[in-house]
Amino acid sequence: MRILLIVLTALIALLHLWFLTLEMFLWQTPLGLETFHLTPELAQGSAVLAANQGLYNGFLSAGLGWSLLIGEVRWALRVRAFFLGCVLVAGIYGGVTAQRSILVVQALPALVALIVLVLHQRAVTER
Repeated sequence: MRILLIVLTALIALLHLWFLTLEMFLWQTPLGLETFHLTPELAQGSAVLAANQGLYNGFLSAGLGWSLLIGEVRWALRVRAFFLGCVLVAGIYGGVTAQRSILVVQALPALVALIVLVLHQRAVTER
């Protein structure tokens, strides 16, 4: 369970690092335009907002990465739960307000990781 949680957390952190890259640096490139179904004009007009959104994704990635480096297990799990919860809430909000696929790409992995975290936490506290 521990290894699965570490792998899921790392993958979600990397995914949000990719979101940061797309939103902060690739927003107006052909890849950004295609990914977000934007016209060049719309991308140019929304680039500052996208960069801000990318920065927040970077904070999520950093928090999840930090949770992997904390040595004390209970503290690490609490920090990880907080950041996974943030990802889940952001994914649900984005899926409801922006694009339904965000529910699958962002919210679902966070939900799965949170379930694994709860199961792992129960196993740790029973020891």
